[in-house]
Amino acid sequence: MPTYSALTTLEGEDAAVALANAIERMDPEPTGVGVFEIEDDSGLWEVGAYFLEKPDMVMLEVIALAFGAKPFALSELPEIDWVAKVRRELSPVEAGRFFVYGSHDADKVPAGRVALQIEATVAFGTGHHGTTLGCLRAFDRLFEAGFRPAKVADIGCGTAVLAMAAAAVLPDALVIASDIDEVAVEVAVANVGINGLEGRVECLEAAGFGHARLAEAAPFDLVFANILKGPLIELAPDMAAHVGKGGIAILSGLLVVQAEAVTAAYVAEGFALEAREDIGEWSTLVLRRA
Repeated sequence: MPTYSALTTLEGEDAAVALANAIERMDPEPTGVGVFEIEDDSGLWEVGAYFLEKPDMVMLEVIALAFGAKPFALSELPEIDWVAKVRRELSPVEAGRFFVYGSHDADKVPAGRVALQIEATVAFGTGHHGTTLGCLRAFDRLFEAGFRPAKVADIGCGTAVLAMAAAAVLPDALVIASDIDEVAVEVAVANVGINGLEGRVECLEAAGFGHARLAEAAPFDLVFANILKGPLIELAPDMAAHVGKGGIAILSGLLVVQAEAVTAAYVAEGFALEAREDIGEWSTLVLRRA
């Protein structure tokens, strides 16, 4: 059975959410609707919907016009098992001492490396993306330089690959992985089990630092936050409140053109930029709290 996607863009989050709500009331109903900010400082938002039956294009045109959106682009998606396809095409990732791989590449793990098995799932963070790779590289360099944090938090953990990297090389550290998405937390728990790190990484559902366990465990010596520019900037005051003096924040999920704005938000909260690495269009920041 074919799947159809309908995509459009428009200005403003409120308008995008209202448009998405209107699409959800269509007949035939979409199987899913997503609203995403386009991270290029344009102020545009993307609204996408997926249908198991071809949607009514006249209705989509009316909805787009009503909310000031661009005309919908309709596409018929091929019948592909995307997870199986990704598993076949993802090659192992090397980030310093860390080796991130899928089960289909278990025979390729080199001796002497910190191996982390991550499967292609609906949660983000397989290690292939420039943001996750940048965070792993940054942590590897800090560890090589002798940095041994006793308390680590991975905010917006996705697959929990960053939390697991910390737990794998810091056997005595407290490591907490949190995500706002319930499915991501379930994936994180599964990955922790796959990698034999049960009892070493606490996985919990939270928006930012909004969980009693995170408040109880603070201050942290190291916090990963691989999310997006907007949430990173909003998180800056809470980051300052939860990272101890001399502690490190490794931030990513931001474009190269957004790095200065994010850095400025954290400098205003008492952090100093120690390092920055750009991988393609993505940037990773290492900041130390004064």
